[in-house]
Amino acid sequence: MISLDFILFSTLILLLVGVGVYKSKRIQSESAYLFADRKTKFIALTATLVMTEFNSATLISFSSLGYGAGFWALTLPFIFLFGLLFYAVTVAKKWKEFDGHSVAGFFTKRYGRDIGLFASTLLLLAMVGFSAAYIKSLILLFQPLVPTVSPWMLSLLLLAIIFAMSLRGGLIAIIRTDMVSMVLMLLFFPLVAFFMWKSSALPEISVAIEQSQTILPLRFIFSLIILTMFTYILAPWYGQKIFAAASKRVAYWAVIAAALLVFLLYGSAIFATALFRYRGFDAPSWEQAFPTLIHTVLPRGFKGFAYALFFTTSATTLTGVWSAMSAMWIGDFLKSPSKQTDYRRSMMATLFFAGISFLLANTLVDKVFDKLILANIPVAALSFGLLAGFYWKKASRLGVLISIIMGCACGVGAYWIFGEAGGYTWYWAVYGIPLIFLTGIAGSLLQNPTEDVSQTVS
Repeated sequence: MISLDFILFSTLILLLVGVGVYKSKRIQSESAYLFADRKTKFIALTATLVMTEFNSATLISFSSLGYGAGFWALTLPFIFLFGLLFYAVTVAKKWKEFDGHSVAGFFTKRYGRDIGLFASTLLLLAMVGFSAAYIKSLILLFQPLVPTVSPWMLSLLLLAIIFAMSLRGGLIAIIRTDMVSMVLMLLFFPLVAFFMWKSSALPEISVAIEQSQTILPLRFIFSLIILTMFTYILAPWYGQKIFAAASKRVAYWAVIAAALLVFLLYGSAIFATALFRYRGFDAPSWEQAFPTLIHTVLPRGFKGFAYALFFTTSATTLTGVWSAMSAMWIGDFLKSPSKQTDYRRSMMATLFFAGISFLLANTLVDKVFDKLILANIPVAALSFGLLAGFYWKKASRLGVLISIIMGCACGVGAYWIFGEAGGYTWYWAVYGIPLIFLTGIAGSLLQNPTEDVSQTVS
């Protein structure tokens, strides 16, 4: 980055650090640190939900497919549109009615502590995978700028900045930063489209629709829509922010607004990289397409602005996931957070989970998109227990336990048998999700629910 880009990058990062740190010392209780005192209004909640979902991991993954599959990749944002709208319709108000400390806490209340702890363990494992993939995406985004710095050192430096932004302020700092980031992001993408359109055209490279559908099969997209619908309803980082909402109405409409904005933002990024390829520009790899676009097309100053903005989106996503992990660990395994409990315990838990994610990002994660999908296996396994718990009085401990085992077996089995090359997500979604619900229903009908778990949570 040239000097002007570095100045703008540093200025924006310092601004966002200041926004996150502002009045953070007033946050003393664990309840405020993890749930923003459950008073978050519509605009703030919408912003943090949008920026939770809009992160560099998915951005790089989707834009890489925009570069490889062309404009056909514009079908990908429908995954989040349908997934988040399903969330709004089925569970947004239900989660706010429950208003607990973690999504796994619902399983404890509905089915007993043992199943609740089992659910919490599965979700914690999934979130470690997600956060490792997010850190890996940050490494991919920034490595071209500092090729001589090792990935270990680069990710450590990036994490240090992330902690400066939000570690002390918790969820309140995350929400404040997300509000500023969303406004800047909504301004940024029209500018990217403008500069991309005005760029000097090279010999055009078109991707035939048949080739695009080979790279990105329709059934792959359909399977991800199904999987997203039945995993996002359990997303702990979304649940935590719904618990922070001021009311059920705020939670419902904020998720709907977030679905539309996330759809538009990812669509804009995919369109930009597809146009980048179509206009004849070259990238070292598909995953480097969006960083290369920034380097090639944006004028002086805007590159620094872009990198600062994308760093911030991933930073708040990461801290949001770690905050949800801390809330789950404390709420499910330790004494539940309260207004009387000091915030330091939550802060130490956040640092612990960040350390694990850092190690995995630098040792196990290779293809970001593939690992993001794979981490959803234990989440999808809990889908029957959640929806049946909300809507079906006869759901029993046996049914839920069988459905969880079946869900994990289907996800792992599909991956083991078919693999990524064989399109395992199709078999997992089309056969695995129905089997989760069928076995859950059958198991529940075989066991009479006991009185303390026989009522839905309303």
